[in-house]
Amino acid sequence: MSQTRAYAAHAADQPMAPFNFERRQPRKDDVAIEILYCGVCHSDLHFARNDWGVTRFPIVPGHEIVGRVTAVGDEVSQFQAGDLVGVGCMVDSCRHCQPCRDGVEQFCLEGVTMTYGSDDRQDGSFTQGGYSDQIVVSEHFVLRMPEGIDLASAAPILCAGITTYSPLRHFGVKAGHRVGVIGMGGLGHMGVKLAKALGAEVTVFTRSSAKVEEARHHGADHVVVSTDDEQMTAVAETFDFMLDTVPVQHDLNPYLAALKYDGTHILVGLLEPIEPTVEAANLVTKRRVLTGSLIGGIAETQELLDFCAKHDIRCDIEMVDIQDIDTAFKRMEKGDVRYRFVIDMASLKA
Repeated sequence: MSQTRAYAAHAADQPMAPFNFERRQPRKDDVAIEILYCGVCHSDLHFARNDWGVTRFPIVPGHEIVGRVTAVGDEVSQFQAGDLVGVGCMVDSCRHCQPCRDGVEQFCLEGVTMTYGSDDRQDGSFTQGGYSDQIVVSEHFVLRMPEGIDLASAAPILCAGITTYSPLRHFGVKAGHRVGVIGMGGLGHMGVKLAKALGAEVTVFTRSSAKVEEARHHGADHVVVSTDDEQMTAVAETFDFMLDTVPVQHDLNPYLAALKYDGTHILVGLLEPIEPTVEAANLVTKRRVLTGSLIGGIAETQELLDFCAKHDIRCDIEMVDIQDIDTAFKRMEKGDVRYRFVIDMASLKA
């Protein structure tokens, strides 16, 4: 076992605090990693606050991990000490069901083992995340950092990036397609950059006119203020895809009306019941599709990292020290970050 330093939530109503625990010694297929950077996701906040009612305390959040390999198990063939690597939202799956065989481990029929908050499939230990100085992960779930990628800004690509890239790739977005990106936060700004790099004509939908120039700065070809009925009427039946990154309840009907026939509306942010009700006529009369997507498989995430390195795509980040994580959580709740916080884990040594 290896003594690990971390920051953890000890109760839903308490601030994050230092926490020491033991990581397992590397198994034959394991990679041991010194963590250099860890992104801060809204899921981290939800787990720390037990918003979903499933948290077991103490919990060490963090599933956007970039680090350096320090040791490998005897059967590891793809990595060696010194390699720069990443770990995303998953650290294991059953590996034998159809989704796992198809490379979409996030849909494992037996349920994935999450980077934190899950029971390890082999020894039953509790997984703890990346707000720590080290982690041990099976080789299959470790990603290689491509040459030239900016390590700190690559951390959120392992969650925010793959969440938006996976549906764009799955549904075949390419040059000539018109894509609407709904929302301009951590997911939205990555969606714009990735859809543009795939060749699409991209329009950002935002409720705030203050974000028009911001959206254009990130590469949007057009911006529609969705609270302006005249602007929404002008784009009716013009889009092939809608990438909907909004994480709270919102009216889907105006955006469905903006899709062409056979258009596809993809939910990647909303996990709550859809309110207000979707008008079935918006689907039936134009053969439109309302669907959703969850992160991406390991091979697809590696593809994304390589794609981002090739096209110089970065997540816009603000670096923070681990000691300031509660302040970061509060700012994130207020939307006061452009667009993701990333923890410099060197601060943990202080």
